[in-house]
Amino acid sequence: MKTLLVEYNAIQYDRNLINEAYDMSKPLVLKGVVLQRADIENQNKRKYPFDILMREAKTYKENFVLERRAMGELDHPESPVVNLKNVCSNITDIWFDGNDVIGNIEILTTPSGNIVRELIKNNIRLGVSSRGMGSLKTVAEGVGEVQDDFALICFDIVSNPSTHGAFINENKDGSITPNPYSHLESLIQNFLSEVK
Repeated sequence: MKTLLVEYNAIQYDRNLINEAYDMSKPLVLKGVVLQRADIENQNKRKYPFDILMREAKTYKENFVLERRAMGELDHPESPVVNLKNVCSNITDIWFDGNDVIGNIEILTTPSGNIVRELIKNNIRLGVSSRGMGSLKTVAEGVGEVQDDFALICFDIVSNPSTHGAFINENKDGSITPNPYSHLESLIQNFLSEVK
């Protein structure tokens, strides 16, 4: 049975972009953002096979990115439909680098996009989350592998930045450490998904 599958990654951006965020007349583009990873178990205990993720990234580029309609929402709805009233971003390019799906994200000057700009100006760490429909097959205890029926819907901007199960905090020296509450957040998310 197909279900809505969502995954989270931290958005890394150049701090110089903060100045660009102040100028509403200029597009704000976050370049080289990791959108998704293949063949690695993520915080949701899911694994996306490389071939399936590559196929979906290619299809997404051909059908959405190149047509300038690869829009994402602010926050993560539990729907397979992109709600235009909540659109904040548009993917302007997408490619593979090893197991990573990488992309450039344009932050739009829509009401939701302006919220993202303000958060960036205020140095708030944000995340990007893929949204898609598909089924899972259990491949190890508690680990599901995304199956061939997976269809990528979009990439949303979210408040839960994480990469491979950890929320990321930036230290003054530029190093990163896992948030000590990431495991708790993961447990809460898993519980809520089972309740539905």
